[in-house]
Amino acid sequence: MSRKVLLTGFEPFGPHLVNPSELLVRSLEGRIVGGCVIGVRVLPVETRTLQDRIETALREEQPEFVIGVGLAAGRAALGVERVAVNVLDFDIPDAVGTMRKNDPVQRGGPDGRLSTLPLSEIVAAWGEAGVPGYLSESAGTYLCNQWLYEALALTANAAPHVLVGFVHLPALPAQAVQLGADRTPSMTLDLMRRGLETAIETIALLLDTKPAPQRPGDKLWFPRGLREVER
Repeated sequence: MSRKVLLTGFEPFGPHLVNPSELLVRSLEGRIVGGCVIGVRVLPVETRTLQDRIETALREEQPEFVIGVGLAAGRAALGVERVAVNVLDFDIPDAVGTMRKNDPVQRGGPDGRLSTLPLSEIVAAWGEAGVPGYLSESAGTYLCNQWLYEALALTANAAPHVLVGFVHLPALPAQAVQLGADRTPSMTLDLMRRGLETAIETIALLLDTKPAPQRPGDKLWFPRGLREVER
């Protein structure tokens, strides 16, 4: 039986007319990578609706692991994030004009939440595959950070266990030309795709060697009295 993985990207935002995260996840939709069937969601850059959209996607897809991806123009390589911090401090408004300054993602929540992906293994696999990538210690304070914090919070006590992490992407070459090629690193979509496929294969292999306890027919369940969605 194939595993299920959920990939999420974001729509274009701010000055960016395209978002490589959207193009990347859409290019993998419905494919099988590392024995995993890939489900995809592309999310608007809207802070107020983000938690509900992530929860809905998790319930509908019932994944064994989920990877969010987003644009971080200025980065020179793929960055898999270690931690999400409990703060939102925007430099620009979101897509509907909401500006958040020094706000918590979750009032009363922990200061940080750690990714549950096998980070070191992913970075090592990127190196072996010839994909520039590294372990990042900061997901920023915009919606990518919020995505990681919200997804980790939603799955913290889920049963069966769901692995969660986030990968930041460099700009595409065409974006680098627009933003200033002398100061904007870039990466082709094909190389980004190889990197994400490599991450999926690495996680799937780890799950094959250390499978989580699960009964056939188990459905993803969230604690804290959140609504169950009929399937």
